[in-house]
Amino acid sequence: MTSTEPIVSVRNVSKYYDDNCVLERLSLDVESGSICTIVGASGCGKSTFLRMLLSQERPSRGSLLVDGKPIAAEPTPDRGIVFQRYSVFSHLTVEENLLLVREVETAPMAARLFGVARRQALEDIEETLEKIGLTGARKQFPSQLSGGMQQRLAIAQTLLKRPKILLLDEPFGALDPGIRSDMHELLKGIWQENLMTVFMVTHDISEAFKLGTRLLVFDKRRYDPHDSSAYGATVTYDLDLYKQQSTANLPAIESIVGGHRAVEKGKKP
Repeated sequence: MTSTEPIVSVRNVSKYYDDNCVLERLSLDVESGSICTIVGASGCGKSTFLRMLLSQERPSRGSLLVDGKPIAAEPTPDRGIVFQRYSVFSHLTVEENLLLVREVETAPMAARLFGVARRQALEDIEETLEKIGLTGARKQFPSQLSGGMQQRLAIAQTLLKRPKILLLDEPFGALDPGIRSDMHELLKGIWQENLMTVFMVTHDISEAFKLGTRLLVFDKRRYDPHDSSAYGATVTYDLDLYKQQSTANLPAIESIVGGHRAVEKGKKP
């Protein structure tokens, strides 16, 4: 499923906000076609890492490369993101929400399509609606949709841009377990069909193991008892879930994600 060439390379990246170190000395290569699930305690820089991959944030030190080149300074269509909170327009129908994405992308000044361009956009939308199971809801407004359907719509908005890299920031955290399971199957189907590279932040360990081809655990290696912000998080576990199916590290990972790590004052963990 994956190629051997890294699509994303992270080179000794650190991120500071004033004197607060959020991430430090982060280095990794991610192969094209991977699903990297990312877990860790709240506040350890997982969403900051996604924002850097999207170019909403810049590293304070180090570099990020996409296809061997420095990452673009601004967000580009080849990198799409879906948040836990649905980024849809409440006054537009499902179809109109998706059409607006294509109009803004194709005709950014007028945000309107006409003639052949509009017909082509509607054909693409029809195909996308069928793929995500929203064909019957095309004329409905977001308020008429269930949470799972709204999240499908948010994913569809991103897929219409055909990104090479899909960034997911806890996209299923607010959904009921049954709906979440359906969304898991949807995501894996979309991934297999489009051969995207996916980075997904989650607090659900079972979700991380179920969906990921690779699991990254963010945590701090170093602690200063007098200044909790002196050091940042990095990748403390990096598991290839294709090759390493063992759950021997699961208790330690669960402890990190839950933020229950007991560290004696003044001592390194």
